[in-house]
Amino acid sequence: MSFDVACCSLYLCTPDRKDLEHFVSECIAGGIDIVQLREKNLEARELIKRAKLLKRVCSDHGVPFIMNDRPDLALEVDADGVHVGQDDAPVALARQILGDEKIIGLSTHHSDEFVAGLQEPVAYLSAGPIVETPTKPGREATGIRFITNARSLADGSCNRTDPLPFFVTGGVTPEIIPAIVAAGGTRFVVVRYLTESENPQRNARKLQIALERATGSGAQ
Repeated sequence: MSFDVACCSLYLCTPDRKDLEHFVSECIAGGIDIVQLREKNLEARELIKRAKLLKRVCSDHGVPFIMNDRPDLALEVDADGVHVGQDDAPVALARQILGDEKIIGLSTHHSDEFVAGLQEPVAYLSAGPIVETPTKPGREATGIRFITNARSLADGSCNRTDPLPFFVTGGVTPEIIPAIVAAGGTRFVVVRYLTESENPQRNARKLQIALERATGSGAQ
């Protein structure tokens, strides 16, 4: 199954956890429509095992499953794609490993990286973190102004027929969504608001409602 990332708006990024299957299912039931496994502490064999579990969960719910950092492991588990950072495997290598049909995402943290990312064979970019977050220790916050710049750059890119989708990262909650939408962001990566929640389905639904209200449709 192939997915159009432009149709996605709420992106869960989660580490491994004991209740991974239930947790992710609850998030999807609440409105999450793309899922990334970002786990830095497992050896490759165990990570493959957990990734295959999550791939099955996502496939059962009809949402794309993305591996973090490792295009080789993404290939092994038949993930729908991989997300790489500025210091990870180059996008061109990830594309060579995974082929033309898989999703490849790239993190950007300032406008120069975003401009460069628009020239890469990616399906989407991420932009942020707009606020400092423990998920990325030591990473300076970009502020919301970066989102306005990213929107302008994506809309003005002359080498694409349609603007490249980008997801805003960093401290996303329902309360901050209206300001981000006003700045030009309509897609969101969510971590702690869901991973630290006692009721992830409810919180995911709150995000979805906030997005629907801010955009007037929720399907951007």
